[in-house]
Amino acid sequence: MFELIAEGSEPRQRCRFVLDPNETAQLGRSTAADLIVPWEAQLSRAHVGLTPDGTHVLLQRLETARNPVFVGGEPTDSCKLRPGDRFVIGRTVFHIGELSLSEESPAEVLVEEVTFAPGQLQQVRFEDADRRIDVLSKLPEVIWGAGSLSERDSRLVSLMLAGIRTADAVALVRIDDEGGVKVIQWDRRQETAGSFRPSSRLVTEALLKRQQTVLHTWESSDPADSVFTATADFDWAFCTFVNEDQHGPWGLYVAGRSEPRTLIERATGSPGSAILQADVKFAELVAEIISAVERVNHIEGDLSVLRQFLSPPILAALEQRGSQVGLNSDMLEPRECDVTVLFCDLRGFSHRAEEAADDLLGLLDRVSKALEVMSGRVLEYGGVTGDFLGDAVLGFWGWPFPSEDAPLNACRAALAIRKVFAETAETPGHALSDFRVGIGIARGRAVAGKIGTSDRVSVTVFGPVVNLASRLETMTKQLRVPILLDNSTAEIVRRRMSLEDGRVRKLGRVLPVGLETPLDVHELLPAEDERPDLTSEHIRQYEQGVEAFLAGQWEDAYHHLHRMPPSDRAQDFLTLRIAEHNRIAPPNWDGVVRLPEK
Repeated sequence: MFELIAEGSEPRQRCRFVLDPNETAQLGRSTAADLIVPWEAQLSRAHVGLTPDGTHVLLQRLETARNPVFVGGEPTDSCKLRPGDRFVIGRTVFHIGELSLSEESPAEVLVEEVTFAPGQLQQVRFEDADRRIDVLSKLPEVIWGAGSLSERDSRLVSLMLAGIRTADAVALVRIDDEGGVKVIQWDRRQETAGSFRPSSRLVTEALLKRQQTVLHTWESSDPADSVFTATADFDWAFCTFVNEDQHGPWGLYVAGRSEPRTLIERATGSPGSAILQADVKFAELVAEIISAVERVNHIEGDLSVLRQFLSPPILAALEQRGSQVGLNSDMLEPRECDVTVLFCDLRGFSHRAEEAADDLLGLLDRVSKALEVMSGRVLEYGGVTGDFLGDAVLGFWGWPFPSEDAPLNACRAALAIRKVFAETAETPGHALSDFRVGIGIARGRAVAGKIGTSDRVSVTVFGPVVNLASRLETMTKQLRVPILLDNSTAEIVRRRMSLEDGRVRKLGRVLPVGLETPLDVHELLPAEDERPDLTSEHIRQYEQGVEAFLAGQWEDAYHHLHRMPPSDRAQDFLTLRIAEHNRIAPPNWDGVVRLPEK
């Protein structure tokens, strides 16, 4: 594995990058570059491409580079570089180095392996607390002030070296998809001390097996041993788990050398161990802060997208739970659950579209306002807004958290939508005055959840219950009512909804085109003070008429239904059929009205 070390003319102008095998990395000043060196004015936004390939690194000057690249004092556009080679751009020297991993803790005999459980070091005191706090105060700038991830990693390594004075080398390490150890970024306190080979055994133990801090100590071997020269000057190292992201678990690797005779005491917690334990505690504190920030960023990233779909109570619950356990896939992943689905369609859109052919932007603005009314009421009553289907809105309740009140809240949202459009219909000149809505509500099992990629998320629900809610919405036209419920939802409304919130009445039994099982359909009505023309007595009379109709007693049904006020359009659905048959039920009447169309 190769690395690139950049050294400017100033002491602080220094950074180190790991080059991934067989992948081209662009070096430049732009935040879009893979390897960013911000201090070099002669560096273009994208200057050279570096591609590791086996035993060398191919350097290719890019077309966007304004200034030359010097190798061996001569300008070049392309060349092969080996470990130890260098090239120069402006006043910055770039070194090619080789990075390798030691399969074990160095061949020196392992003396001790110490695992630090969470909270174990809470009582450890910092002898240099002021300095450590000063270093930690720079952590926010490291996290948020960096222009790229590689710059953040480089700053983090430098911060760890500043915060742990006993450390001679620090690395950010990761377990990749294949279970191997990858060095993300590293640095040494003294560059002349040589290369650095983290122990893959230690990294694997800390990040993959235990996911907590593990410390190894060993006895130094003869520095003349050529195989272990790179690590013979270390006699302790620890690795601290930070987090696990989409690329795998990663952590902080710290190595150094102890004073003679104090190493075992420090490792095992005997007297004299305070310094090294304080260093471990500092690393764990840094790791905890970074992990918390990444978790919050991940939660915020998900929630920023989900805010358009989820109601404030659900968002608040997700944020609270996410801050404790992380907003993970278990919470938002699609899963089968009991849901109540509301399908709301805008009436009059097609006709208005023809009339507004010369002002489509104006029509779009009006339709958007109508959709805002629909989706806003779904969110207001704790629902989730799913897909926007042209001029229709899909909302559902029961995900991501189950709720016994899901059917009631869906009905409350439907009544609130109906009320807004009823009020605008009586307001001449209002943007929504010539729009009406049809709403279908059904309850059942479905698959609901978040689908998409890390940067593009949508929320949806699918299953037979969604199709049923859509069919009920379509049937509102034929039954001449604004809101229809399936039988399951209607039963819950009858039992649990206050008459001050809403009322329900059975309209009949129908068989829509394409379905094999008849449906009992019900109308959801507002409270009597909002619809005083339709009293509770009217509803009782209507349902008596429906029962008589189902039983084939059409003469009785006709008289019950004709007691409805003229403003009630629902009576037309049955009375027209009764009149067509001269108030006599057809032979073999089964109580089912077969709808001629969807």
